Amino acid sequence: MDFIAMQSGVKVLRIAGMILSALAWAGIAMAQAQKERTLEEIKTEAIKRAENGMYPLIGLDPADVREAFAAIKTSDYDEWAAGFSAVADRYMAQAKALEGTDAAKASGLYVKAWRLYSFGRWPVPASPGKQRAYGKALEAFLAHTRLMDPPLEVVRIPFDGSEIVGYLRLPKNVKGPVPMVIAISGLDSRKEDLSENFGAILPYGIGFIGLDSPGTGQSPIKASETAEREFSRVIDYLQTRPEVDKTRIGMDGQSFGAYWATKLAIIEHARLKAVVAQSPPADATFQKDFVINKTLGNREYLFGLGPALLSIYEGAKTVDDLANIFPKMSLVSQGLLGKPMAPMLIIAGALDTQVPISDTYLLLSSGDVPKEAWINPQGGHLGRQVKVWPDPVIFRQVIIPYLVRKLDTGSNEATK
Repeated sequence: MDFIAMQSGVKVLRIAGMILSALAWAGIAMAQAQKERTLEEIKTEAIKRAENGMYPLIGLDPADVREAFAAIKTSDYDEWAAGFSAVADRYMAQAKALEGTDAAKASGLYVKAWRLYSFGRWPVPASPGKQRAYGKALEAFLAHTRLMDPPLEVVRIPFDGSEIVGYLRLPKNVKGPVPMVIAISGLDSRKEDLSENFGAILPYGIGFIGLDSPGTGQSPIKASETAEREFSRVIDYLQTRPEVDKTRIGMDGQSFGAYWATKLAIIEHARLKAVVAQSPPADATFQKDFVINKTLGNREYLFGLGPALLSIYEGAKTVDDLANIFPKMSLVSQGLLGKPMAPMLIIAGALDTQVPISDTYLLLSSGDVPKEAWINPQGGHLGRQVKVWPDPVIFRQVIIPYLVRKLDTGSNEATK
């Protein structure tokens, strides 16, 4: 497996193979960074996560994962993508054959194909094969959405000479304008993941729009200290939709998506009624010591956290680039903390190795209105705890009830 080589000064000599190289910070010996998993270690860990319903393999059949890995012998990006795409292709073909006679079964098969294609491009589509896997993931997911009831609408919002692509879905048979949640994906999740999850909020009379985080998926812009303007434009758009209650717009963000949600809770506090931020980076996450000791080679993350972060910034290729970019992302450096904020629920795990719990405490003690917190003392990133507090349980038992209550839907579904 490739790793970072060091010479005078520090520079990245090579980023190659499926296992994206770990990063090293200028002037820091390579031994200080955690080592990335080898390919065999990744296979073992990925199968374990599939068996236990753990991210990023939630919903994947362990047998399918084993089959895909049997075809992957090296760390080549395209070999990885081909291994998972081959298994997904089978489900895709079965779904197409059944779509006209058994829509429900076809929809389930499209979901299986989408999840496999999506893991084939994970964490980022950094090669032609992984890009093809991502394209097939979009195709499979959209085929699944055509069979949804109520339907999902692909919206295209003009922005900066390009467009924001979002997935908008409204509750069925609800009269009058409805509350709406803007759901922002994280570093390696996508709007497809969010849109599949947020279908669970529709019975409460709440709609949603799923969006890719800046620098990921189909987002029109890269991440930067001003990229939140993309989501301000989405708020503008929602306020033109007669189906949306303009006074009851909420926001949800996970991991890096929670960074944008938190920032919008400040900048757009007058237009957001409630914000959920799950493990939001705020300040310590962007500091040099944390990146060196926790981000590089992080093993709570399956593999490649550092390179995945590099991929979302325009022109960022070396650790020196990150050294220049990261301090600008801090909400403290931007002078935002202490300003008025929308009501927030902050979710975190005390054992999170990707976003330090100190960032949560910092946010809880900032702003002008009381905030709510759900902190799992035994939880990791996003508050997850294997088989006790997995992602779907946190979503259904913590996030949905908060949004229902704060958006004043009057629904009693959340207590059922």
